[in-house]
Amino acid sequence: MKAIITTISLILFAVPAFAVDTTQTYNSGILVLLFVGFCALLIVAQLVPAVLTLFGMTKAVAQGVRKTAAAKN
Repeated sequence: MKAIITTISLILFAVPAFAVDTTQTYNSGILVLLFVGFCALLIVAQLVPAVLTLFGMTKAVAQGVRKTAAAKN
């Protein structure tokens, strides 16, 4: 059992040694950054109306529950 624990601990301690070499720098141009930014803008532009619709639907359901609870009393 001790040998298994020792082996696992050595493997876990050796994991950072297999990390990616970070000596290379970011070499993509401004066009790549603009494209990624445009994609992010499209996602956010679609997310805002979806969140507003979700809040509106939640509010409508909450008001409906409140009205049915008041009608039962």
